[in-house]
Amino acid sequence: MLKPIYVIPALPPPVDLETVVVLKALARANRALAELKGRAATIPNQGILIDTLSLQEAKASSEIENIVTTQDELFQLDLFPEGSDSPEAKEVARYRDALKLGHDRLRATDGLITNNMLIDMFRLLKGRTGGFRETPGTALLNEATGERVFIPPQTGAEIIAHMTALEQFVNEDDACELDPLIKMALIHHQFESIHPFPDGNGRLGRILNVLYLTRTGLLDIPVLYLSRHITRSKDKYYKLLQAVRDEDAWEEWVLYMLEAVAETAQTTLVLVEGIRQQMSDMKRRMRDELPKLYSQDLLNNLFRHPYTRIDYVVTDLGVTRQTAAKYLDALADAGFVEKHKPGRTSYYINTALVGLFIEGAGDDR
Repeated sequence: MLKPIYVIPALPPPVDLETVVVLKALARANRALAELKGRAATIPNQGILIDTLSLQEAKASSEIENIVTTQDELFQLDLFPEGSDSPEAKEVARYRDALKLGHDRLRATDGLITNNMLIDMFRLLKGRTGGFRETPGTALLNEATGERVFIPPQTGAEIIAHMTALEQFVNEDDACELDPLIKMALIHHQFESIHPFPDGNGRLGRILNVLYLTRTGLLDIPVLYLSRHITRSKDKYYKLLQAVRDEDAWEEWVLYMLEAVAETAQTTLVLVEGIRQQMSDMKRRMRDELPKLYSQDLLNNLFRHPYTRIDYVVTDLGVTRQTAAKYLDALADAGFVEKHKPGRTSYYINTALVGLFIEGAGDDR
């Protein structure tokens, strides 16, 4: 039987979103997020976290859509973009680039998240032109059974109207008195239900989550590794999305998102602390074992680029290629990095850092 078109509600919905159980979960999520924000600020170069953790978020978010790649393929793609034969790695890299585009736009627009920004992220993510859906016919199906789950708004005019209202809700901080984390949960559900784009809505909706937390000041930079939690509870995520549409089960949905924030903040905190500790250890070792070689810029290079190469060191340190090669070879000889030379071009892997990402992802790739 064909499900009726889901009627997009005005936000916030007319239900109690601040029940006792929600407020308890909210307090836990806010504490975890505040601790992550503080710990992330201790990393001397914030670009290290933006570049590395955004790629991890991209990998996890894409896995929800069954786009699976490996850590090695991702880092190899950054080194040799023309030589990669992995369409999955390229798709994940575009997610990372879309997230970074959104963050750059957020800083350039005084914290506004606009529909034009979302459209530009869609174009970058999918490598195509276009924007919001304009023609009817879209229905979301159950992957296993093929059954229609729900039908989002169909016409271009409806989608524009709903997205305009959502844009206003996102950017008007005084529009309601809800905590930003509860509001984020509402925004995410609304975006996924409007389903404004022909493709990539899930990934763009998850980018919107972390950009909104950055916009509200709950994070300084978009480093919350939120998609890993959703990947591990994918069935529950989709079930609760639909329960709101079918049963107005907003409390259950908000609780799920608050749990996702709390759990993800804690796991991301472990990852950030691991990066910080590894940087501290390598800094001490470089000063002790290679004092003439050590510089903060070189250390930053090895953590911003887990797979690095001579060109990156030339750019980051402003040295000649000969000097950069000398530095990297000395680091490899002393066991700081692992040298690889599959062809004419050498590259160097910070194996301890890559191991940290593999452990954090919970896989062996």
